[in-house]
Amino acid sequence: MTPRRRTLQTARVLAVLVVSVLAVAFAPAGGPLAATSERVVTDRYSGLALAGFDPVAYFVDGQPELGRPEYEYDHHGIVWRFRNEGNRNAFADNPGVYGPLFGGYDPVGVARGVSRPGHPEIFLVVRGRLMLFYSETARSKFLADPVGVLTDAQSHWPKVQSQLAR
Repeated sequence: MTPRRRTLQTARVLAVLVVSVLAVAFAPAGGPLAATSERVVTDRYSGLALAGFDPVAYFVDGQPELGRPEYEYDHHGIVWRFRNEGNRNAFADNPGVYGPLFGGYDPVGVARGVSRPGHPEIFLVVRGRLMLFYSETARSKFLADPVGVLTDAQSHWPKVQSQLAR
């Protein structure tokens, strides 16, 4: 691993820890984070969720890893790919845990009432949920006020969700 990659990985781990502590300590009232829906961001050309990245790898490996075609799983008409059978089985047993929050839409955009697809390589795991961000700038905005962004995103999610194509 190069020094630059090690530094980036260390920064990601620290960001996840800080956000996790803040989100737990200052969790918005009203229960758990909003759930995903069947309207998940998918690649328009391949039809794959997360552009083929393994959703379980974010939790197991702490980073995005591409899934393999031989380990696909169809969940409500959306195809997910996994690196191995164990990850596929973990997702199949509990897609609500491993699927991205807000269906993979950027929580900063959702907080503004906009459905901006998140990028699978710009992410955080917060309170045990995967969040994808449209850009590094959006992730930085989230990190500046995670409680405020999550509170606003939760309140706007039903309207944003109702405007997504079925």
